[in-house]
Amino acid sequence: MVPVLTPGDPFPPTNTALKDPDGLLAIGGDLSPKTLIRAYRSGIFPWFTRNQPILWWSPNPRLILRPKNLKISGSLQKTLQKRMFEVTINQSFEEVIQNCGPKRRDDPNSWITEEMLLAYTRLFDLGIARSVETWLNGKLVGGLYGLSIGRVFFGESMFSFESDASKVALTTFVDTLIAENVEIIDCQVYSRHLESLGAETVSRDKFEALLSKLIQPSERIIARSPHIWDN
Repeated sequence: MVPVLTPGDPFPPTNTALKDPDGLLAIGGDLSPKTLIRAYRSGIFPWFTRNQPILWWSPNPRLILRPKNLKISGSLQKTLQKRMFEVTINQSFEEVIQNCGPKRRDDPNSWITEEMLLAYTRLFDLGIARSVETWLNGKLVGGLYGLSIGRVFFGESMFSFESDASKVALTTFVDTLIAENVEIIDCQVYSRHLESLGAETVSRDKFEALLSKLIQPSERIIARSPHIWDN
């Protein structure tokens, strides 16, 4: 039986997560910054749709991308060489997160609820959540967002309205993550698209060991400043 949390409750051990559906760990609780940071530090993330309670997940295996292992295809390399996109960081966070969900905000399958938007905007204001935007002729056409904690970037979602727009965002952002000594990008669950970019699956135990190594308990989280590149 999946535990039901009240706000402030500790999370159960991740090895108690269900196998079907894969990784469901707990129900309920809250989306306060303190709870979310505690969850991500433990390899746990929320994912639920509009008509569901808060659901917490710790899937096994886990998909990760080591920034230095990013694969750039020949076609993507050609797109990068054209320098048709401008890429920015932290310039339009709310627009990015909204575009990652269904176009209709009232879609019952949407996980971009007002509650989620508010929760991650709070993390953005704290300098923990970050967005990457891809622009074409002044219009936002792609991007991604996630959380930076320690030497880990926890990727949440990405979107693309133009071919390669989200890939350009990720590829450009990886250079920043490498400069910040980030060692892994958490991609959460398997996708062929991310695997083609160099992502790999690791066991939950290995993933949690990486988090323990790359996120120190006393480590301060420092707000990041906006950046702009031409690409």
